Amino acid sequence: MNHEFSEKTGHKLMRVVMITLALSAMAALMFNFVLPDISKTFGLTNAQVSWVTSSYALIYGLGTIIYGNLADRYQLKHLLTIGLILFAIGSLVGFSSQGYWMVILGRCLQAAGAAAIPAVAMVIPVLYFPPERRGIASGTAFVGLSIGTALGPVLSSFIVGVAHWRFLFLFPLLLLLTLPFYRKYLVGERQGGTNGFDWLGGSLLAATVTQILLGVTGGTWWLILLGLMTLLLFVIRIRIATKPFVQPQLFTKQYSMRLVIAFLVSGIGFSLYFLTPLLLADVQKLPSSWIGYAMVPAAVASALLGKWGGRLADTRGSTSLFSLASGSLFLCFLLLSTFTGASPLYIAVFLILGNVGQTFMMIAISQSLSQSLPKEQAGVGMGFLTMLNFIGGGFAAGVYGKVVDIGSEVHWNPVNTNPNGITFSNVFLVLALLHVGLLAFYYFQFARHKQDQGKPRFYKKGGETI
Repeated sequence: MNHEFSEKTGHKLMRVVMITLALSAMAALMFNFVLPDISKTFGLTNAQVSWVTSSYALIYGLGTIIYGNLADRYQLKHLLTIGLILFAIGSLVGFSSQGYWMVILGRCLQAAGAAAIPAVAMVIPVLYFPPERRGIASGTAFVGLSIGTALGPVLSSFIVGVAHWRFLFLFPLLLLLTLPFYRKYLVGERQGGTNGFDWLGGSLLAATVTQILLGVTGGTWWLILLGLMTLLLFVIRIRIATKPFVQPQLFTKQYSMRLVIAFLVSGIGFSLYFLTPLLLADVQKLPSSWIGYAMVPAAVASALLGKWGGRLADTRGSTSLFSLASGSLFLCFLLLSTFTGASPLYIAVFLILGNVGQTFMMIAISQSLSQSLPKEQAGVGMGFLTMLNFIGGGFAAGVYGKVVDIGSEVHWNPVNTNPNGITFSNVFLVLALLHVGLLAFYYFQFARHKQDQGKPRFYKKGGETI
């Protein structure tokens, strides 16, 4: 594929990806704020109604790696077409639901379709941009996620305020409007569909993720052990299969270490979306209707600065962006630990540092990881990154929930004197220190590797600087 044409097309595609990710992020978040209404409609317990979000997250996480695998075999526009049609069917099923099982079915179909979006969004920068330009492409994608995160709670409150919660299923149908643009611009792709798909390997991986997540969130240790057993079977399968779900050669030391860091970063960053609302409700006594608005400025700041972060990764290198992001997150967690009893306005300002830092960090990791992958394994390679982001968040939610339930009576941060926020203060202090350790590990592991720097390389050709 001609490089100039490829990158020009890539910029058009990334603008469409940004809109698609914004809409899909809204669709994922909208139902978090109407679970009490759904529970009242069908007479459900909190545990039962939580499957509206849990089922979506589980299928979405598994779907990203499956679509990523398929992206190495089939054309992206065909995968997106199938995904968006599935999403639309799920939206219509949910909107017409007369029983709770139809709501769950609708959300599952939505997740099965929406999982194609991040998988394709991760692959496009690898296929259409040279390594030294992938940072700004990834930044564009994260801008879309930030916009969706900012607008999702607000739009959800508005729709529920003027109509029934079932109308939340209809808004994501706007995703279908992006399909003609993907069909137009995703041209000239290689067709790799001759290789078979390892359904057994994929099933073992799905079983592993499901069992470990359910075990962690439910505190069922035998499920975690069973998940580790199926993980071992998955490793054996990809080593003996003729056409494995993923080539074992993909898991080099450098690639595997980046995945571990991505898992830890996602788990730590999830505290911003899980613990902060609890802090605002339990300590600041902020009404639930205002909690979403308190988190909007941080999401808006991430959207505005996302492309700048991507540009910084391209010009200064992913290590520099990772360092800046880690410093921003460290400061955010330290401030949250110290001022847990401060006004919600201050908390909203602290979250700007955290959300922008988390966005920059994911851009740095995405760019760094993409540069270590051959194009023929870009789909499944980036798919594992997306899946581990999901697993990290799910694992962290279980841990944070347990810690908050247990509570604490000992201050670890001597500067914090608010007796109502001891547990939150201690957790945020630990997360701040973890980021110091992560930064040191990342620097010594990758900073001296030139391929990780993401800097443009210049050389002379015929007297002209290239």
